[in-house]
Amino acid sequence: MTIELVRPPGLTDSAPHALAAVTDPARMVFTAGAGPLDADGGTVAVGDVPGQMRQAMANLATALEAAGAELGDVVRTTVHVVTTDRADLVAAADVVREALGTHLAPSTVVGVTVLTHPDQLVEVDAVAARDTWQEPGPPDDAATLDG
Repeated sequence: MTIELVRPPGLTDSAPHALAAVTDPARMVFTAGAGPLDADGGTVAVGDVPGQMRQAMANLATALEAAGAELGDVVRTTVHVVTTDRADLVAAADVVREALGTHLAPSTVVGVTVLTHPDQLVEVDAVAARDTWQEPGPPDDAATLDG
């Protein structure tokens, strides 16, 4: 079995881990938590759960694309929101549903006390699966792979 760790260009490289992993034989993609960070590693939409969730979903889509998948291939997501207010959980979940469109993969949304980056309110991770690959296929170049 081969595991390819992915660090897509265009996303911050401040994370101490790969942002997605692809494994055989099922060609599943496991992402790290995608947060509301811009390409320079700064937190966007400070204080705004839906705004941060939109950035996190855009970052998730970028990580999936670099790994040869897309939001329509998502098998499940887990969403973490720094809150004790259910309305914030609902707001984050609404953005995830909007991003996934008609592909409403299973999702878990939980309230947490703190996340990694300053002013970060949300994070989403996903598992995706493909039985075939879009061209140019799964990552196989040194610019994208981590190690």
